[in-house]
Amino acid sequence: MPDELDPAPYDALLLLSFGGPEGPDDVVPFLENVTRGRGIPKERLKEVGRHYFLFDGVSPINAQNRALLDALRADFAESGLDLPVYWGNRNWAPYLIDTLREMITDGRRHIAVLATSAYASYSGCRQYRENLADALATLEAEGLPLPRVDKLRHYFNHPGFVRPMIDGVLAALDDLDPSLRSGAHLAFTTHSIPESAADSSGTVADHGDGGAYVKQHLDIARLIADAVREETGVDHPWRLVYQSRSGAPHIPWLEPDICEHLEQLHGAGVPAAVMVPIGFVSDHMEVLYDLDTEATAKAAELGLPVRRSATVGADPRFAAAVRELVLERAATERGQRVARCALGTLGPSHDLCPIGCCPARAERPAAAGADSPYA
Repeated sequence: MPDELDPAPYDALLLLSFGGPEGPDDVVPFLENVTRGRGIPKERLKEVGRHYFLFDGVSPINAQNRALLDALRADFAESGLDLPVYWGNRNWAPYLIDTLREMITDGRRHIAVLATSAYASYSGCRQYRENLADALATLEAEGLPLPRVDKLRHYFNHPGFVRPMIDGVLAALDDLDPSLRSGAHLAFTTHSIPESAADSSGTVADHGDGGAYVKQHLDIARLIADAVREETGVDHPWRLVYQSRSGAPHIPWLEPDICEHLEQLHGAGVPAAVMVPIGFVSDHMEVLYDLDTEATAKAAELGLPVRRSATVGADPRFAAAVRELVLERAATERGQRVARCALGTLGPSHDLCPIGCCPARAERPAAAGADSPYA
């Protein structure tokens, strides 16, 4: 971590997230934003969004982002870092373009961007960069002075992201009946994506064997499992599994699904399991519904005791990690050499996404990378 608290050249931090509905009337319009260009009928969207209606049409992601905003602002203030923090979403209010317009009006000209996705993939990185480019193109057409935007590196292996997850697993294990605890398996979960997207994630050097997406998750799962063994003296078997598949059935996606995995564990006589959502920053709908509702119901049907460990959310250690990432990138932009915090075997990720990193099926402009049309 840089010793000095100088954010220059940055004059603001943008928290960039997915967004979610905040009431029943928001659900279909939100899903229309998410699926724009795919021609999905409204009736089908109502079916797709049925899980939102189980929670009064409210996604927890916006409340989670507000809590993270508060945590970031509190950490920055307490540490003496003078850097304003803004929030914009890809698919719901506050929309990214509106937030960028506000930042321009406030005189912000060099913006660090924190995306609420910790790993490399098209949907978790490049698509955010494409959204930034789309917004900048619109603002340029409006005649506004464009800020420079720099996306902070992937933080999947930063200690401030990993340590809260380790503690979450330890707490979940402690919540199991003592007679089941030592035999519990760890099911590390993340969002399933098409195999083709997984294979092409990261840089060209990362491609193959699941690409960067799978490699990064496996590295962190192994790191957490090792830390749990060191702290408890128990070597819990573990596996990386997937959830929240949303694609056409004929397209291969990453497997096994968490519910299928729970069935396999039960069939093998495993006494209990802890679901560890390492792929998610906070308890948004994929956690609240796919794990806490569907997977937990499947486990109850099987008679398999399960617990779900906590996501990082607004943990103060994560807020401190974001501060470190901002200061690290700022010092690098000023030409200084800095030590970069990273656990595991993969090392710190790149600052600037290279050309061809996490490619899309159709080429589109993307900001904050080596191929950015906006310097």
